[in-house]
Amino acid sequence: MSDKLLKGTFILTLGTYISRLLGMIYIIPFTALVTTQGTALYQMGYTPYVIFLSIATAGFPMAVSKFVAKYNAMGDYQTSLRMFRNGMFVMLLTGLASFAAMYLLAPELAAWSLQSEDTPSSSIAEVEYVIKMLSVALIVVPIMALLRGFFQGHQMMAPTSVSQVIEQLFRIIFLLSSVYIVLKVYDGPLVEAIGYATLAAAVGAVGGLLVLYVYWQKHKHTLEAMQENTVPPSDVKMRELFKELLTYSLPFIFIGLAIPLYQLIDQGTMYGALRETGATDEEAKALFSRVQFEGRSLIMILVSLATAFGLTLVPSITRAFSTGGMRQVHRQINQAFQIIMFLVLPAVAGMMVLAGPIYEFFFGYSSEAALLLQWQAPSALLFCYFTVNAAILQGINKQKLAVISLAAGLMIKAAVNYPLITAFGAQGSIIATALGFLVSIIYGFAMIKRHAQFHFKQFFKRTILILMLTVVMSVFVSVIQSIAEIFIDFKDGKVPAAVLLALTVGGGAAVYLYTAHKTHLLEKLFGSRFAFLNRKRRGKA
Repeated sequence: MSDKLLKGTFILTLGTYISRLLGMIYIIPFTALVTTQGTALYQMGYTPYVIFLSIATAGFPMAVSKFVAKYNAMGDYQTSLRMFRNGMFVMLLTGLASFAAMYLLAPELAAWSLQSEDTPSSSIAEVEYVIKMLSVALIVVPIMALLRGFFQGHQMMAPTSVSQVIEQLFRIIFLLSSVYIVLKVYDGPLVEAIGYATLAAAVGAVGGLLVLYVYWQKHKHTLEAMQENTVPPSDVKMRELFKELLTYSLPFIFIGLAIPLYQLIDQGTMYGALRETGATDEEAKALFSRVQFEGRSLIMILVSLATAFGLTLVPSITRAFSTGGMRQVHRQINQAFQIIMFLVLPAVAGMMVLAGPIYEFFFGYSSEAALLLQWQAPSALLFCYFTVNAAILQGINKQKLAVISLAAGLMIKAAVNYPLITAFGAQGSIIATALGFLVSIIYGFAMIKRHAQFHFKQFFKRTILILMLTVVMSVFVSVIQSIAEIFIDFKDGKVPAAVLLALTVGGGAAVYLYTAHKTHLLEKLFGSRFAFLNRKRRGKA
């Protein structure tokens, strides 16, 4: 097992989960203040923003991470630093250009988001206003992202982790304060409150950038890039270096756009398809919010692990691949695949079983919304494996295959989304997304097997064991829930829902970890970290 990979992933996962947890906590008061109409408006602004952000960064942060890892492994630290300095200037220019483009295209984007013959013109104007307010963040975020990539290329994950948390804190404080002041103090319109809520992305980015600047000042004299080269520095012109960087970065653009592009397809078709089924304007927006904002916010907590693995895998696998260490590459792939299955599969199962109390705790109970969450939860596992597959393919210099994988999935999604929504309602969108990611994952597995000579036998055997443990845990959670509901009605409010969730999640986690320990799965996945449990057991014997 790779201790450095696990340590880096743990640090990033910790920061990402704290950030996600803060994000889930703020959703409770935010949703109570703006209702599903407000969250739908908020999400309609965010989807194009993420697209423009990916264009603005041009995949540079992750590409710089890969670039730095490669040249540092060769001992050419000065080339890494030269690329970083020039990349900062490029990020400033692309950020300004993307801000201008998103601001000017806001009217067209708003009209496209609400494609329906009887859409009120006021609704289009509201979406336009939100998109314009959100575009400001594009000036700051690309620079922050590049700094994170530079640190990650040096296997320094703490700056990214801490800056994520501070960024989220700044964003949430500004968001909730501004929304409350607009709606409750000045009795202002909902659209103005949502506009300030989206502006919070820029405020949060400033906070994250300040943290990264502090880390830079603290470590700039000790970074590997500041060391003397162990080889002569590359004499390749900057134009050629940027060409090399672009071969890394362009695939990162598309891969980073995976979930936003799926959302973009939904944003352009879901509203109109739901109206086609007879839903009113308010009903269509509410269902859009259920799937694209509420449900996706919940399952993205589970996807955070894959995001952290992706960030650490690319430079780590690149370093091993560049030096010919294929055994290390295979070990890291196996480690990522198995740990994701071990952690995410039971979480998905638990979310499906406990969809009702989860929804009551975060958004207020709705049988329709809970059913949608049960449909949507398995997508988290698909998102995770797509992200990790893409990271592995990029780490072994098969970036084009990662792009082909995404393109195949998107074509499936685009082809079946509208007909499935008209046939099955909001569930149709979830099914179409699952089909698209499934195609991408199957293709990704095949390419990893071919080009990394990776064998899946052990992964599939462990998956069967994890599935069995998950079934045991799910049955136990269902029993606890049935008994607890005799005394606790989670529909009475957030406190009863929280108590029920604490009992069921705590009990389920204990059973799952205990059975994993008894079957020695913990030791097999995490090495000697859990060997002390067996030593204690042998001692007693």
